[in-house]
Amino acid sequence: MKGWLPTFVREYEKVALEAVQDRADYPRYLLRLCELERIDRERRMVERRIRMARFPHTKSFDTFDFAAQPSLNKALVLELARGEWIEQRRNVIALGPSGTGKTHAALALGLAACQKGQSVAFTTAAALVHDLMEARDERRLRTLQKHLASVKLLILDELGYVPFTAVGGELLFEVLSQRYERGSTLITSNLPFENGHRCSAPNGSQARSSTG
Repeated sequence: MKGWLPTFVREYEKVALEAVQDRADYPRYLLRLCELERIDRERRMVERRIRMARFPHTKSFDTFDFAAQPSLNKALVLELARGEWIEQRRNVIALGPSGTGKTHAALALGLAACQKGQSVAFTTAAALVHDLMEARDERRLRTLQKHLASVKLLILDELGYVPFTAVGGELLFEVLSQRYERGSTLITSNLPFENGHRCSAPNGSQARSSTG
């Protein structure tokens, strides 16, 4: 029981005393324990999803300064926080210059998704391309691609801040293609949107990605 019902083990004596004081019968006593176990289990699952998401910081909309970003549609952002677009496997692209709260909003949307029971993975575009190329060299690319395709929400931050090679762009595009209609992707970028994002590589070639 200790491994499967930790809250039962931790709280049964305290709840038993409360049940005696409240003159609660045995079924009500068990119901209280079950409710505590359910609440604690949900909390642990949320914490686990947050750890698995690998957020660099935990941000929520409680600390987001909407007044400092008057051009941002607050109603739309809070609607996105409800997570219906993730259930519908739709995608979101947040465009704007540095310092406009894109990453904060992306982190807050990711946190909200974790709290609603959805799996999330957060990464910068540069870090993901690096991981993909490293995985390819170490012959574990398929494993990484499978993981990235399986999460409900992939948050790809800072697309276009750091240029990457054509090979890196192809690997990134493959990830986005594999996620098409299988999961949602949220991309933040400071690049203008013209039929997709273009990231110039050092050799002058361009890697293009699109969420479809």
